[in-house]
Amino acid sequence: MPVLTNQQIIKNIALDTLQLESKSILDLSNIIDSNFCDIIDTLKECKGKIVLTGIGKSAIIGMKISATLNSTGSKSIFLHLGDALHGDMGVIGKEDVVICISKSGESDEIISLSNHLNKNKILLIGISCIKNSSLDNLSKMFIHTKIDREACHNNLAPTTSSTCHLAIGDAIAMTLQKIKGFTPNDFSKYHPSGSLGKQLSLTLKNLIDDNRKPIVKNSSSFLKIIDEISANMYGATAVLDGDRIVGVITDGDIRRVIEKKQNIENICAKDFMNHSPKIMNENTLAIDALKHMKENSISQVLILNDNDKYIGIVHILDIIKQGISYE
Repeated sequence: MPVLTNQQIIKNIALDTLQLESKSILDLSNIIDSNFCDIIDTLKECKGKIVLTGIGKSAIIGMKISATLNSTGSKSIFLHLGDALHGDMGVIGKEDVVICISKSGESDEIISLSNHLNKNKILLIGISCIKNSSLDNLSKMFIHTKIDREACHNNLAPTTSSTCHLAIGDAIAMTLQKIKGFTPNDFSKYHPSGSLGKQLSLTLKNLIDDNRKPIVKNSSSFLKIIDEISANMYGATAVLDGDRIVGVITDGDIRRVIEKKQNIENICAKDFMNHSPKIMNENTLAIDALKHMKENSISQVLILNDNDKYIGIVHILDIIKQGISYE
């Protein structure tokens, strides 16, 4: 038998981990049944909060699920099970639903939690890898996340189990998001900052530089046009007839005139401008403008305000600099 190199050993371990965990996630499709649907209906109708709780690695997974629920339209908090039993149980309201995550489903804390919830008639949903565990028996509703083994070669460290719990949490959150009709506009309200928030809320109005508004007239000379484009550094200028946009001239148009060796002294804007400029309203989302620019292979758009008045230019780089991308 050939001796494996160090790199081959590393690759094999990593691939075994990914294959085991991905298979375990796919196996969870077997528990997407009427019981799962009943749980979703219960969570959808929850008038209070969805409280995630657990200990150890399960606590970390619970924090992530709670955060995902919050950002997708379902009010949620995380409560560490240990803290809950030492003074923090008061954050759980009578209209809340508690989801407890545990690999084994066995601990004194789970029993104590159940006693408190039963006393106050608060619903407990359990998620565990072990059927007929204490968590299973004490929960009103239960999700059995069966696994063959942990990815840990000692079959001890929570790896496959925590991955499956995270996946089922995402399945719950995404289902709730969809059936509640949670929209991109709703999402932007919860993400006002960062690249996600910008994609959903940043408009062209936010990118307009009031100190740079390139304008030439129909009759403007070739040299005047060059000066205007160079001074404002957008690579283009709007051509206006009064207050109305009648065209656009880009640095590419300038270059083509020069390449044709035309007599620039006799040329004015109306002679070589593009009569079909790309124009957008100031309230257009930057991500939509970026998509339009890429699909039409252009670098800038002219912007109108709500009164159809020209207010400036937005260059594709102005959008990209904001961390917004479109593939």
